[in-house]
Amino acid sequence: MASGKTRHLVIVESPRKAETLSKVLGKDYDVEATVGHVVDLPKKGLAVDVDNGFEPEYVTVRGKAKMISDLKRRAKNADEILIATDPDREGEAIGFHIAEKLGYREDDGERFHRVRFNEFTKDAVLAAIAKSGDIDLRQVDAQQARRILDRLVGYGLSPLLWKKISPVDPVSRRPLSAGRVQSVAVRLLVERERERRRFHAASWWDILATLSADGAEFPARLARIGGKRVVTGNDFDSTTGLRKKGSAAVALEEEEARQLAAELGGEEFVVASVTSKDFPLKPYAPFRTSTLQQEASRRLNLSPRDTMSLAQRLYEAGHITYMRTDSVRLSSEAIGAARGRIEEKYGKEYLSPGPRNFGKQAKGAQEAHEAIRPAGNRMRTASELALSGREAALYDLIWKRMMATQMAEAKRRSVKATLRAGETEFEASGTTTIFPGFLRVMAEGKGDPAEALGERDKLLPPLEKDQVVEQVELEAKGHSTRPPARFDESSLIEALEKAGVGRPSTYASTVGTIQERGYVDRDGKQLVPTYLAFAVTRLLEEHFSDLVDPGFTSDMETDLDRIADGELQWQEFLEDFYRGPDGFETRLEEREESIDPRTASTLSEFEDIRPTVRIGRYGPYLELNEQEEPIRVTLPEGLAPADLTAEKAEELIEAKEKADQPLGHDEATGLPVRLLIGRYGPFVQLGEQEEGGEKPKRASLPKGMTPEDVDLATALGLLSLPRVLGPHPDGGDVLAGIGRYGPFVVHEGDYRSLQEGDEVLAVTLDRALELLAEPKKGRRRAAPKVLRELGEHPADGEPVRILDGRYGPYVKHGKTNASLPKDLPPEQVDMERAVELIAERQARGPAKRKGSGRGGRKKKG
Repeated sequence: MASGKTRHLVIVESPRKAETLSKVLGKDYDVEATVGHVVDLPKKGLAVDVDNGFEPEYVTVRGKAKMISDLKRRAKNADEILIATDPDREGEAIGFHIAEKLGYREDDGERFHRVRFNEFTKDAVLAAIAKSGDIDLRQVDAQQARRILDRLVGYGLSPLLWKKISPVDPVSRRPLSAGRVQSVAVRLLVERERERRRFHAASWWDILATLSADGAEFPARLARIGGKRVVTGNDFDSTTGLRKKGSAAVALEEEEARQLAAELGGEEFVVASVTSKDFPLKPYAPFRTSTLQQEASRRLNLSPRDTMSLAQRLYEAGHITYMRTDSVRLSSEAIGAARGRIEEKYGKEYLSPGPRNFGKQAKGAQEAHEAIRPAGNRMRTASELALSGREAALYDLIWKRMMATQMAEAKRRSVKATLRAGETEFEASGTTTIFPGFLRVMAEGKGDPAEALGERDKLLPPLEKDQVVEQVELEAKGHSTRPPARFDESSLIEALEKAGVGRPSTYASTVGTIQERGYVDRDGKQLVPTYLAFAVTRLLEEHFSDLVDPGFTSDMETDLDRIADGELQWQEFLEDFYRGPDGFETRLEEREESIDPRTASTLSEFEDIRPTVRIGRYGPYLELNEQEEPIRVTLPEGLAPADLTAEKAEELIEAKEKADQPLGHDEATGLPVRLLIGRYGPFVQLGEQEEGGEKPKRASLPKGMTPEDVDLATALGLLSLPRVLGPHPDGGDVLAGIGRYGPFVVHEGDYRSLQEGDEVLAVTLDRALELLAEPKKGRRRAAPKVLRELGEHPADGEPVRILDGRYGPYVKHGKTNASLPKDLPPEQVDMERAVELIAERQARGPAKRKGSGRGGRKKKG
């Protein structure tokens, strides 16, 4: 560190972080933000010299040249330059590239010091500056190796997928891509969907009794008949749905269960035994990145990207510690602060007997940072920090989890009662809280904490052996096994972490990418792999099996860790992967020749149905080759792979065969009229689609009309729209038609929507004139609805929002509007992605207005 009066230049990535640091450090420190990376690999081309030590060909990020020039000017006048980017490999690499731009190599690093802030309290910041050191070049190498490795895989496999699975026509080609981590994530989803296809639901019946003791009702379930155990869900295989081999439990059919329930109606229920057992509940470890994302998804319905965006803001504002971590370690200062706050708020009896720390929990965890916790030594609540909205909700999760780590275990008591009725035995159970321990903090903010804690209890009334209880109701209950649940975002992250695939900084982006690329559809929270995902996964399994093997990917993460630890050279690592035995480069060249596109586009997982499932130019379809001409039918939107049964396939083929028989012919043209079913639903068509010819006239069925409702007259009516209803009293014709917003009537540009009960094919001129005479509703277009508030733009602090516009969702920043790609749902957009879209839109320049005939007068001269 330089001594005497010096000028300190501190460089961070984020303007918000710069603002927080400036307040902490004061006027002697000049804090500047780079707004992320200053260099990166260009978007086009491999940009890696594989014949020269895998040297990357970095370029300056668009829009950063002026900022870099300004930093250079400031650096010349600085006695010390503190590189204070995020304390992880990504931050190390960003810091190194910034330092290089400012003359780090020429300076031999004498003025440059690396400082790592895990939190932004004044004490923590000053302590970190006092411990500043050198840029860790091994961490930089590890990050660079990861970036290049992912580039080699992505730019190698993606063109192969385009050629073998995607359409030949580049206009309709989907943006297929493959990635080292994303391909494993997609395979996990596909494997789960395969399990769901193989699953066979099984059913069983039992009896639920509602009983009463001293006026308090409680449930009991049939457990044994004649001393033999009655079957439960545990007797069935969770992956196949079938009964486990060797299970000797009694399985009741519906009729047997109903008959037994009727027979027991006159029996006396007597308590045979009552047992109780006390057991402890231990608090969970503090949050690391993956567990925070999982819990925020479950409790706050936040996507991983939203969670990380909010956590980033909390970190940069000085409220929490660094949020990209796989460690659950807690500093002694944090433990002491939490214990002091617990004693102050709840009393000594709520403290754990001694300080509680947690060991390594995630596979391959680096343990370089602390767990995610409230910053500082005061453990302030969200309300004490004046937080609100989603930031307050996320901070509250983190605060409660941290406090719970140092609290006493909860003590619970389970009670189990067995009751006899004739030759049967029923079981009832309950649980109560003896001492809440750490559960007390979990009830914070829920009105009456005692009431909230009581909601966890499942009470049984006091029961004694040989006590006769009252029979209230006996009900035969049917049950069936359910297929393995699909992953949601949080459970997918959990699976990736368990397998050691990816790192804290990659989970959210991986989950977002596979949705953007068309490999996943969402059904509520469920992630449903598409047929395209099946095709890509099968190709990779057969030709690049290591790249979709979680074990191999986990081993690569370990090698990257070894690079960071100085145990492995990054060029050696890449050379072995790319050109070693059975290297990636050789396999790419061989597979380019050997993979047959038709085979790659055929989904072999569906051999149990009569038609073949293929991926085509316009999406997945069924193909049946049992006649001279094959029958092809597009799979409808929303039909998940696991739901494509043999019965459903036959239904679609049958509908297609019927559609191939025309409803009739149009007398005016002689052309056939057909009812067809496309990807987006049923429609009618006049004429045939000739290859290379014009698209025939088509009309979708209006809302409420089913294919069964359509005959030749109805089809011709739909194809004739818009139809002339007659003359308007003021001149001109009145027409009826179907538009983007539904059926309408119109007169010379004056539109009215048809109302409930009106039919576009039956509406009369009188009814149309009646509608047109009514005042036009909602003439002024409503302001676009705000779908999400992303926060402040890192460059200027102005708000960035996602709005729902007339033509779909878009990002708005100042006067810049950037439409979202069709395959990118609004909930998956974080600030980083929004900034990219805004920059791309600004780079294209102002939108060119199409000539509309309005306000377009030519200038004189």
